[in-house]
Amino acid sequence: MKRLTFFLLSLSMVSLNDATAQNETLTPELLWKLGRVALECTSPDGQLAVYGVTRYNIPANNSARALYLVHTQSGETRLLTDPEKTSSDAEFHPDGKKIGFLRDSRLYEINVTGPGEALKVSDLEINGFHYAPNGQYVLFVQDVKKDKTLPETNPDLPKASGRAFDGLMYRHWKSWHDYAYSNVFYAAYKDGQYTSKPINIQGDERFDAPLAPDGGMEQIAWSPDARWIIYTCRKLNGTEEAKSTNSDLYAYEIASGKTLNFTADLVGYDRDPVWSPDGRYLAWTSLARAGYEADRPRLMVLDVQTQQREELTSAWTYEANSPVWAPDSRSLYFLSSENFTQQIYQIGVSDKKIRRITSGTHDYTALKVAGDELIATRNSMIVPAEVFAVNPANGVARQLSNVADEVWTKLAKPTVERRTVKTFDGKDMNVWLILPPNFDPKKKYPALVYAQGGPQSALSQFFSYRWNFALMASNGYVVVAPCRRGMPGSGQAWNDAITGKWGDAMKDYLSATDAAAKEPFIDGQRMGAVGASFGGYAVYWLAGNHQKRFKAFVAHCGLFNLESFYGTTEEVWFPDYDFEGAYWKTPVPKMYQTDSPHRYAQNWDTPILVIHNELDFRVPFSEGMQAFQVAQLKGIPSRLLSFPDEGHWVSKPQNSLLWQREFYHWLDTYLKQDVAK
Repeated sequence: MKRLTFFLLSLSMVSLNDATAQNETLTPELLWKLGRVALECTSPDGQLAVYGVTRYNIPANNSARALYLVHTQSGETRLLTDPEKTSSDAEFHPDGKKIGFLRDSRLYEINVTGPGEALKVSDLEINGFHYAPNGQYVLFVQDVKKDKTLPETNPDLPKASGRAFDGLMYRHWKSWHDYAYSNVFYAAYKDGQYTSKPINIQGDERFDAPLAPDGGMEQIAWSPDARWIIYTCRKLNGTEEAKSTNSDLYAYEIASGKTLNFTADLVGYDRDPVWSPDGRYLAWTSLARAGYEADRPRLMVLDVQTQQREELTSAWTYEANSPVWAPDSRSLYFLSSENFTQQIYQIGVSDKKIRRITSGTHDYTALKVAGDELIATRNSMIVPAEVFAVNPANGVARQLSNVADEVWTKLAKPTVERRTVKTFDGKDMNVWLILPPNFDPKKKYPALVYAQGGPQSALSQFFSYRWNFALMASNGYVVVAPCRRGMPGSGQAWNDAITGKWGDAMKDYLSATDAAAKEPFIDGQRMGAVGASFGGYAVYWLAGNHQKRFKAFVAHCGLFNLESFYGTTEEVWFPDYDFEGAYWKTPVPKMYQTDSPHRYAQNWDTPILVIHNELDFRVPFSEGMQAFQVAQLKGIPSRLLSFPDEGHWVSKPQNSLLWQREFYHWLDTYLKQDVAK
């Protein structure tokens, strides 16, 4: 194998250790004790922001989410809602005096000045809402049952359980189709009450808006004059829906009831509409290529006065996400993961010049405008999310929340370093190293090579509550996290390089593994590989091609057999694009023949923990079953961990703790000398 050079890009070391740091070690239980912070909204005058904090009750196996109100200048914070009742989707009323939010799927309002009880606006069950800018209407999203079940069409068989389908998308993500569709409604509103019967702006259409299963209210917007409702929808059903990413933006006019589609000629995802404050421009994100769900999000702008439409980011090779307008309507702010950290940028509407505002070894996530400042959440691989105010002129950030302090200040912290590795074909690849707390460079540590999912998702400075690098490092492992080809963060060409060639990304993992094994503090004889989804695919592929590099594997919800995956997954557009077609095409796409992990099962010889969830319809349970069966029939030490009530992710508190315990028990058994068998 070609000799690889493993060198420092820059020390760029992030360490939170100091003289007062405690030596308590992070555990799964402490991780789940953290309150999880998410930014909700900012007030019209920019003086206030609302964020939510979710806290988990492990014995009760549930959670509750409270809303907090913070003054953006002073940092003064107060609890806004009952911490024992889950509240979400907060939004300021246009007059700035009240805040609306959802509780038990109902719309409530509470006065900003407080104190006072939240008052229910309506008993209608809804999934999200927006106030009209003039305060005279409220739009909301509601599930509407529009299809009949078989028992309903056969009333003499009321106890029959059969389901019949005439097209695909009969199940999606982790749910079977329930004969209902998410539709957009609006109603007249005054003084905390609806004053008219709600109108379904989609009528009898059998389509979801926002997009199922994870689209939110960011996909729907009022025009500043409250004349139009813009909503995101993919107006396809069944098999055509399963094959297409072609969502469009539709404009519904309140006065006439007419609907216009102004992105009909754009063939990919069009989402996240945002109006300029002066009402002249509508901006949104658009993916250029049909069927490519991981294409570069472009920033599009429509000039409503001239009806001219253009891409602002045509000269930008990175993605533009979460756009928000500057108060003067002359520029937009957005997020992008240039160089594998997600930062805040600004782009001018007239000159299209892009300016980077923030920097550092961390990610900015949610983004809102608050007067002459920006409000965002920020986190890193070793620091959970908190709310920050950012000066858009110089990028200086002030921390507004300190939710994690109760747990985090007591812990000995890991450190993060950045490396560059030469790949098998001579490319430069970014690799993150996460080092254990109280790291001693003279010691030898076991290492975990982490395989990111996606496959085209950024390996930036994210903070996960399952694949948590701080927790892995606190358990005594050096984490090696390669930003292999296929990921955003190094330009469009690097992101596209995986299409039809997943095996090349696997070679990137081998390059990173060989380079890491040369580090003086890594024990090359005690290395494991772990990952989920595409990362689970990577683990299965490595299991048949690693040539004794690894001593243990953990694969979560991974793809094992690309042919069976194609035949059972729900969003068919994904393998159609990434695999370059179905396995019955002539000629057969190369990936099925060379890149499917099951093709290398004859080489499996290393202990493996297979984790797969039974409600996972993206990567169906049969993929994990096949992998476990190979290991068992070959006599390889192996274990199957399944969750009958979880989808692609593990979300329930006790299931998550069980996941962590099984994960570390398996790795410790095969990678730590004091318990090695």
